[in-house]
Amino acid sequence: MAIEIKEVQTRKDLKTFIYLPEIIHANHAHWVHPIYMDDWKYFDRTKNKAFAYCDAIFLLAFRGDEAVGRVMGIINNRFNSYRKENIARFGYLETFEDPEAVHALLRRVEEWARAKGMTRIIGPYGFSDQDPEGYIIQGFENRATIATYYNFEWLPRLVEQEGYTKDMDYFVYKLLVPKEIPEFYKKIYERIQRRGNFTLLEFKKKKELKPWIRPVLSLMNETYTNSNIYGFAPLDEKEQDDLAKRYLPVIDPRFVKVVTKEGEVVSFIIAMPDMTAGIQKARGRLLPLGFIHVLRAAKKTKQLDLLLGAIKEKYRGLGLDVMMGVKMLESARQAGHEILDTHHEMESNVKVRAEMERMGGVLYKKFRVYQKKL
Repeated sequence: MAIEIKEVQTRKDLKTFIYLPEIIHANHAHWVHPIYMDDWKYFDRTKNKAFAYCDAIFLLAFRGDEAVGRVMGIINNRFNSYRKENIARFGYLETFEDPEAVHALLRRVEEWARAKGMTRIIGPYGFSDQDPEGYIIQGFENRATIATYYNFEWLPRLVEQEGYTKDMDYFVYKLLVPKEIPEFYKKIYERIQRRGNFTLLEFKKKKELKPWIRPVLSLMNETYTNSNIYGFAPLDEKEQDDLAKRYLPVIDPRFVKVVTKEGEVVSFIIAMPDMTAGIQKARGRLLPLGFIHVLRAAKKTKQLDLLLGAIKEKYRGLGLDVMMGVKMLESARQAGHEILDTHHEMESNVKVRAEMERMGGVLYKKFRVYQKKL
């Protein structure tokens, strides 16, 4: 049967869109379910504030009565206005190994984007760089993390067959948590401490952390904007609050490090225990009892995943990254973690990548964002 593309219009259609990936990835050992409670909010035009400044289209591919694929098209008008570009995005593309479905879905998104005046399309990418980005192209033997895509090996190849080429690669390193902090980093840490200009904050309870959430996200906004982070557009205050609400329930305060200078937040780093084994066991459903599996996994895991970090531009190069890193490694060791997943590092960020390798990091995952002229 020929592929038929249908735009999501009803709640029933949206349910098919949200749950189709778990059918496609059934028995796929390294794929991790999304947390469906979050997905229902994320794809809801009335609840996700990104829809206020983004155009979006949800598409399903059918063979007869069977849904065989999905994709989302996004135009982030705020990003395009800020960067003076006309870029569309595709994301959440999922199909069985079916070139016709991939072709039909991407062609329909491209037609939609072209009709709205876009001249280029990138993907996979969500509303912002806080969403999963890039297909995994190396490291398929490793389970996905909560913040990344996990796709079949054949999917990037089918996307390339549609005329897409590399736009950006991301590197992910695996670091062993050392039993002792290397002497080199100890000396840097001690030198910063002697200066006495900076104060490092650590937390034990979420209520201690809450007053610092907005300043931390404001710094993220400032630094990511000034540094021209790929795909990033500034978040307004409501979006910052939503991001905090999204992650605060699963954040362990022990793995948040904040540095201040005269009361101002000048750098931060956030990590979280890998809880994907629990999400798999709960099949992405936190209620009624799935959250127990997630909490248990977070306590038992040997892996700590980095999520976000930033340093105010004028304080870079002073060793604040080492100051936070030393304390993060100490907290990881005390919690029994043995491995640190560094999350995405842009291919062009050679300085950070060199630092990862200096610390003994091993490249173990690679992700690619694709692009195509329209």
